[in-house]
Amino acid sequence: MAIYALAFIAFAIDLAKRSAEVTAAGELTASESSATKVQAASDASVGGSRASTTTLTRADPDAPQVQPKRSAVLRVAVALTVLGFLLHLTAAITRGVAAERVPWANMYEFAMTGTLLIIATFLVVIARVDLRFLGTFIVGLVLVLLGIAAVNFYVEIVPLPPALQSAWLVIHVFVASTGTALFALGFALSVLQLIQYRRQAIGADLSKLKLKFVATLPGSARLENLAYRANIVAFILWTFTLIAGAIWAERAWGRYWGWDTKEVWTFIIWVIYAGYIHARATRGWRGSRSAWLSIIGFAAVLFNFSVVNLFFKGLHAYSGL
Repeated sequence: MAIYALAFIAFAIDLAKRSAEVTAAGELTASESSATKVQAASDASVGGSRASTTTLTRADPDAPQVQPKRSAVLRVAVALTVLGFLLHLTAAITRGVAAERVPWANMYEFAMTGTLLIIATFLVVIARVDLRFLGTFIVGLVLVLLGIAAVNFYVEIVPLPPALQSAWLVIHVFVASTGTALFALGFALSVLQLIQYRRQAIGADLSKLKLKFVATLPGSARLENLAYRANIVAFILWTFTLIAGAIWAERAWGRYWGWDTKEVWTFIIWVIYAGYIHARATRGWRGSRSAWLSIIGFAAVLFNFSVVNLFFKGLHAYSGL
């Protein structure tokens, strides 16, 4: 967590540098605009015979309004994230070795493994697409979840209850954790999409921006497409999670579905993301509406992991607390 905290600070410094670049670009644009007005007035006073022509080019809406410079602190942030991931992976492996089983049988272990997969997904994605600007949001989310798990969810290693002594523990929970990691990535992209959507509504005036770093990010349409890709892969994994859970329930309790609280909330999450995909594909729900559906879906995921496990009784009460 200490290494992740340093990475979070480095990512935040990068965003601050981006904001400074946007401020400088805004001042330069303002000075160029003033110089253009003075030149136009001078041309008019010379004789009015000169025809002033202005060529307007439509910028790519998916491209950043201000192209950020290469940042050494960003490379340091990624390196620290990789180092934190390796330590995190070591912690998960040693927990599994100590327990002589997979390390995701209670809330503490699931939080440790789930956050590990969030970081792993982030590192894999940025190797293909430059989404390093998400580092502050992804690493910050992992820090919060790990902190809560370490303080409130930690339990000693205990033997597995009979229902968990199954190969489905490996398959079902790992796939659910991977889906949750991709949902987290889609959530972060959707939050930035909303911010970018409002920035684009303001127009090209950089002086009106409050969060100036968003001018260095891709356009809202690009962020929306990336979030959709992450969410649709996660939805496929979550669908498998729902089906595998029903098969496991039949083997453990003799029925596929019993309207247990955990089962119901897993299905609710599936319905929310199914609605998100359907509305975007067939009803043309783009922009802020699709982003809000993605955010609501991930909020349901967090609710399912935390509140349902802690405050609702049922057959899936395996928090270990």
